[in-house]
Formats: sequence, C-alpha cells, structure tokens
Amino acid sequence: MLGDQYLREELNKFAKYVIQQSRSRLTKGKKNTSNELYNSLSFDINEKGGSASLSFEMADYGKYQDKGVSGTEKKYNTPYKYTNKMPPPKAFDKWVVRKGIAPRSSGGKFANREGLKFAIAKSIFKKGIRPSLFFTKPFEAAFKRLPDELVEAYSIGLEKQIQVNINK
Repeated sequence: MLGDQYLREELNKFAKYVIQQSRSRLTKGKKNTSNELYNSLSFDINEKGGSASLSFEMADYGKYQDKGVSGTEKKYNTPYKYTNKMPPPKAFDKWVVRKGIAPRSSGGKFANREGLKFAIAKSIFKKGIRPSLFFTKPFEAAFKRLPDELVEAYSIGLEKQIQVNINK
C-alpha cells in the first residue's frame, strides 16, 4: 500500500493543478469580470481515520458558470434550467458598470440602467448560460494524469473521495 504522505502530495498536486487551470480558463473565457469566482476557488484535504478526502469549493454561482443553464428558448446539456422565473435584473447592476455598458439619452447624457438590466435578465432567461466547463475540463484532465499506482491502490474509493463542494 502506498504511504499517506505520497497520497497527500499527489492530492495536493492534483488540486493545485485543477485550481490553477480553472482560474486560467475563467480568465481566458472572459468570465472573470469581478474576480469573485476566481478568488473563491479553493480546496481542502481532510484526513480522518487513515483516509484522506479532497473537496473543492467555489462561489455558489460557479456551478452555473461551469455547467451552464438552459433558457426557455435555448437548451444546453445541463441539469440547470430557467422555467418560470428570470434572474433578478439587479444582479446585473455591478456587471453592467464593470463592463462599461452605459446607456445614453438622445442628448448624450447617461440614462437610467434599469431598462438595460431588465433586457439582459430577459435575454439570459430565454437564451440561458452556455456551459463554460471552466472547472470540469481541468478536473477531468487532472484525474487522467493521476499516477497509475495511485489510481490502482485507491481505485475503489478515489472517485468518491474527491468531492466537489460548491458552498462558499
């Protein structure tokens, strides 16, 4: 049987790779507007009773960015979907400001953003959120890269021990 130290080191390398690649994909995919999701990505290796488990954490909305959300008109292969309630327009207030989207009146003055935020929320409700797989792809790639002896020694419980907890 492989040593506990070896297992900890490999789980640590695995988790660091997944976090680094996930952050990279967020940035390259232009999904890193506020840095909130980027900064919320973390992991924890828990050791209890001679076994170790690995859990990942991220901001709640990270699962929707990763897996996507089907809209009322456009569908994706995802467990999440909008049915009868659209996202709240106020959720897009800071996003609109960070993106520099500022409506102007015919005189060139800045106009109220309420209509713009409502239009964005309605569009997302209809079209959904396309899956980015910013976390899923690095996780799967890292899992394939695990050393054979580690997978063989812990193959029965390894997939169950690596849990994705999205509650930060």
